[in-house]
Amino acid sequence: MRFYTGQHRYYCGIDLHARTMYLCILEHETGKVVLHRNLRCEPDLFLQAIAPYRDDLLVGVECIFCWYWLADLCTQEDIPFVLGHALYMKAIHGGKAKNDKIDAHKIAVLLRGGAFPTAYVYPRGMRATRDLLRRRLFFVRRRSELFTHIRMTFHQLNLPAPSGDFHHPRNRVGLADAISDPVVRASVEADLALATRLDEIIRSLELTIRRRVKIDDPETFERLQTIPGVGRILSLTLLYELHDIGRFPRVQDFLSYARLVKSQKASAGKITGTSGAKIGNAHLKWAYSEAAVLFLQKNPPGQKLINRLRSKHGRGKALSILAARLGRASYYMLRRSTAFDMDRFIN
Repeated sequence: MRFYTGQHRYYCGIDLHARTMYLCILEHETGKVVLHRNLRCEPDLFLQAIAPYRDDLLVGVECIFCWYWLADLCTQEDIPFVLGHALYMKAIHGGKAKNDKIDAHKIAVLLRGGAFPTAYVYPRGMRATRDLLRRRLFFVRRRSELFTHIRMTFHQLNLPAPSGDFHHPRNRVGLADAISDPVVRASVEADLALATRLDEIIRSLELTIRRRVKIDDPETFERLQTIPGVGRILSLTLLYELHDIGRFPRVQDFLSYARLVKSQKASAGKITGTSGAKIGNAHLKWAYSEAAVLFLQKNPPGQKLINRLRSKHGRGKALSILAARLGRASYYMLRRSTAFDMDRFIN
């Protein structure tokens, strides 16, 4: 957990919503509330409200879905902006009473006291491509659900299971013809038609993303693909979810952010368990988990390593350890601008 500890003359806590925002501005020396106001989410109204305090003002808001425009506005107007980590802001969600006015005041108090837990403010330049990549993953998972439903339909009718991977269109040809019931066949045809349309959408999104990566950071994109099993999609995911490896001063910080290690809970010298499993970047966790499985394909040194880990830790934990080791290796690769070294990784 990281806290913002910078000092300013005024602190502006904002309880942000899709259409409205509640502002609370505190003075640093006295903690006096100098402004309490509910506004529509319009840039001009916001700038007018904070105008008397802009000389040394810090703006803080909890991380919710609609923070982009406010962060970009503050960057454009050269106003310091910090984003609050939603899962760490217990002072807001654990109060006896809760409303917009109280929440905005609590955010301002946390800012003033140096207890405001920060999240990463992803810059505007690569943010849209990252979100597009996440949207692509959403469509891929919806397509997989369609394929699963088709296979379930064959099992329900006790028909021979279709062979081949449905991700290849050639393996879907003639699937509906194997079903005699016209109603059930219509259901499968609908799944196949939607999957075909999703194929087109996914290809279009991938083309757009590959064009963008040539502008954003082609060197890092190529460097990540030197890891065995990491292809274009996983490289794109790692690149855009990481954005800047320099924001992680230690490899431990990066592994924690990527959900590759567990956080330990201890009290009075006794370990009581683990926590924070859902704090971090779920997309990085997915990418490294996929990379750990693909790393083993046609890779004798990798298979030898996983067998050694299995004998000591078991099958499931061995893959988790391998994913964490890949995360550690990629961290140092990006910090040092080097390619993946298999000999160093194995030993």
